[in-house]
Amino acid sequence: MTNASSLERRLRSELTGDVLFDPFSRGRYATDASFYQIVPAGVVAPKTMDEALRALAIARDEGLKVTPRGGGTSQCGQTVNDGLVVDLSKHLNRILSLDVEGRTCVVEPGIVLDDLNRQLKKHGLWFPVDVSTASRATIGGMAGNNSCGGRSLRYGTMRDNTLSMEAALADGTLSRFGEVSRDLSDLKAGDGTRALFRDMLDLGAREADEIAARFPRVQRRVGGYNLDALVPRNAPNNMAHLLVGSEGSLAFTTKVELKLWPVIRNKALGVCHFGSFYEAMDAAQHLVKLKPIAVELVDRTMIALGRDIAMFRPIISAAIKGDPDAVLVVEFAEEDQADNLARLRQLGELMGDLGFGWTNDTRKWGGVVEITEPALQSGIADFRAAGLNVMMSMKQEGKPVSFVEDCAVPLPHLADYTARLNEVFARHGTSGTMYAHASEGCLHVRPVLNLKLEKDVKVMRAIAEEAFALVREYKGSHSGEHGDGLVRSEFHATMFGERLVADFREVKQRFDPVGVLNPGKIVDAPKMDDRSLFRFKPDYRVGELKTKLDWSAYPGAGGGFQGAVEMCNNNGACRKLEGGVMCPSYRATRNEKDVTRGRANTLRLAISGQLGPDALSSDEMMETLKLCVSCKACRHECPTGVDMAKMKIEVLAARAASHGLTLRDRLVGYLPRYAGLASRFAPLANLRNRSPLLRRLFERFAGISARRALPAFRSDVFVPPADSIGPEGGREVVLFADTFNRIYERENLDAALRVLTAGGYRVHLPKPVSGSRPLCCGRTFLSAGLVDEAKVELDRLVSAFAPYAARGVPIVGLEPSCLLTLRDELASLRKDDEAKAVGAHALTFEEFLVREAEAGRLQLPLGTVADKAVVHGHCHQKSFGAFKPVEQVLRLVPGLEVKTIESSCCGMAGAFGYGADTYDAAIEMAELSLLPAVRRAGPDTLVVADGTSCRHQIHDGAQREAVHVARVLAMSLDRAKTNTTSPAAKETSHG
Repeated sequence: MTNASSLERRLRSELTGDVLFDPFSRGRYATDASFYQIVPAGVVAPKTMDEALRALAIARDEGLKVTPRGGGTSQCGQTVNDGLVVDLSKHLNRILSLDVEGRTCVVEPGIVLDDLNRQLKKHGLWFPVDVSTASRATIGGMAGNNSCGGRSLRYGTMRDNTLSMEAALADGTLSRFGEVSRDLSDLKAGDGTRALFRDMLDLGAREADEIAARFPRVQRRVGGYNLDALVPRNAPNNMAHLLVGSEGSLAFTTKVELKLWPVIRNKALGVCHFGSFYEAMDAAQHLVKLKPIAVELVDRTMIALGRDIAMFRPIISAAIKGDPDAVLVVEFAEEDQADNLARLRQLGELMGDLGFGWTNDTRKWGGVVEITEPALQSGIADFRAAGLNVMMSMKQEGKPVSFVEDCAVPLPHLADYTARLNEVFARHGTSGTMYAHASEGCLHVRPVLNLKLEKDVKVMRAIAEEAFALVREYKGSHSGEHGDGLVRSEFHATMFGERLVADFREVKQRFDPVGVLNPGKIVDAPKMDDRSLFRFKPDYRVGELKTKLDWSAYPGAGGGFQGAVEMCNNNGACRKLEGGVMCPSYRATRNEKDVTRGRANTLRLAISGQLGPDALSSDEMMETLKLCVSCKACRHECPTGVDMAKMKIEVLAARAASHGLTLRDRLVGYLPRYAGLASRFAPLANLRNRSPLLRRLFERFAGISARRALPAFRSDVFVPPADSIGPEGGREVVLFADTFNRIYERENLDAALRVLTAGGYRVHLPKPVSGSRPLCCGRTFLSAGLVDEAKVELDRLVSAFAPYAARGVPIVGLEPSCLLTLRDELASLRKDDEAKAVGAHALTFEEFLVREAEAGRLQLPLGTVADKAVVHGHCHQKSFGAFKPVEQVLRLVPGLEVKTIESSCCGMAGAFGYGADTYDAAIEMAELSLLPAVRRAGPDTLVVADGTSCRHQIHDGAQREAVHVARVLAMSLDRAKTNTTSPAAKETSHG
């Protein structure tokens, strides 16, 4: 190959999109959701399709391979190679045309499935190949892998829903691939691909008998090239169907024409319980006779893991009865809901006819839990879709490994196949997890192995060979959904026979004679167990690390830090563009660098020495983490629990230890220490906000944006009026007066005191055990990597709060990030009983009030304050499941209509939004949904936000004043004194 530097120079001179050739960027594109890692020569993210084709031409001229890439979620290594990676997901993601009446659309290959369906929904349409990775899988990638989705029983595979494609051959020839007649009379005489199509159709005619004899007769067959699309019996032949499933190895896709369907309007789910896994698999062939659109398996292991994941625990509790060995989720989705409910009843009758009952012994124990409530149906769908990541959430060296992941067998053989497969696993000293598409005989099966160990790699090889032999015996397919890639391409000779493999090579050679397009996939593949291609290569090592926080829940170096970083399996849930919070910086930039997965990959490469010495504290690592706002969304929303906010603290600590602190770090980190002095000289301290010159100087020397006003210090900071206030005999509560509310917005603390005392509570305001400086959670120190200083502050706080926690007194705080530090980082710094007690009794203001209301103890005389309120949730509230109480408390206010803004991070994120280098990103994050929603709110609508940073961002970006919930309730108390509320309102106000 030509030196990559020549390629880089040419790309930079001829493209306006991203051209990435540095080691950190190349490392981020070296992996997908498989266990492979191949570092590319470079990466481009073209802004236009013309640029993408220009990149292809330049790479071809320079002798490099080209691998197109969408979401990078392939599980078999399809999107890794050592040439040029072309990322189509960042810019090439539009709907090019839409025919609503004809139910078709044409899209660019980089469009994400969920994004496509969001745009189609308003027209009553959707694209139904509903893969579990829909929030990040691109249409181009789905076409490349011939994706199937959970409802393929009704809608078919990607191939069944692809009408045509436009694609460039390796030599640059741009052609349309669609339906053609056998004599090609519908093509123009000068069509550049006429000769190619003629050769392909001739091959199909020549090999029709061999294809009929050797291609598995199951719907879930996505292995090899789709030669059956070329045989005469399929005339007219759709040449696009040859490209579907070709994994980017035949042509470079530029457009895809899709068949669309009406959206599902009504659903009913039956969760069929089984005491025996074998019986569940045997029942699947009977359940499909009721014509559901899906029958999905969830096994005992997945249920158990789901119970340990906060976001899924309530769903499991609602949908699962007793202790099943497996459940089959049967979904009906006819237009008439009465029809769905009738089928649901028939499902229960069928289970009875098959001999299942709730009072039977284990083998025939079972029955149906009916799910008709839409929110719970959605929760079950989310849980099933997260199945892969749920399985990968095991905190151990061994993980469920994808290599016999999606074999498909005819339904009558499913029970015997899975039983024999489990015997194979047991024989090799492991066990497997199984879930997914029982209706198609295609289960996601992953034996637990540690691919860092040579012995486990040998076990993987042996299991693969035995499992694929079983699949052939049952006349199934060894690739049932996720394609071939590096995992299964090697085994095509035994699956299809040497003759068809020679045909595959003929197709590849005819399309791509020089081997430019993603070579090594489907034909001429390396050995699947070639460890030089693994993420964990034979020489993979992580040296011992000095870490500041507790990582003991995980294995590996740094007290478990290594294991925590390696939890990222690259499945890319962090790349979702809507819903939840994760990952706000990626939503703003669409850069792999700025997504949790990209950061975790960079950390893994850094700590294992693959990015050079001292990479963990390097400038490049700081750049990688620069836009991480520590929102903690990944902690809650990543099903494998990758906590990048916590990892960032470790990196910042390493950086501070090796490079010292910047002036901005000192100003932010030490704020609690100098805040008292600044308040005494408030006019002087605030001079910077009024002076353009000082703003510019602060930007130059402290990195604080001149475009942003800093929070104003005030001389009348909050000072506790007494050690305790409120009725002497009232129920006790501790109010944590955090630094931000104490020095900037004391009105919130005053309001909270009024509300709590009005409710009859005895409010304690503890002082430090020693010294006069007010208590602090250490949050600002953590944000600067000053973990030891943070621990000093937390030690002081624990000493003051522990006596109350020991008596069971709740500790209530107003600032979410500060209060929730006591439930999160405190546990990573101290393991003693006092710290645990403080964390266990720490509640947000709203959590406390909701708990009291539900117990019938909250007595607040509330009056009407406004007709409407829009609420923005703080990221940490959402991460810790503490946002719902905000909505519940606001609904205690009589006549107040509460609407939650569906927003990710506000973008301010503590000091992040004040940075000169992060200001623009902060505004971009806010403009995604928060600021537009606030601007749409009427002038009489209350804007509510608990976070200090959130309120400042709303003020700066939308010129609206947002208020804390405590102030809303205090206003409501005032109105109750002057207005008479209705009896219904009084009843509501009393909880």
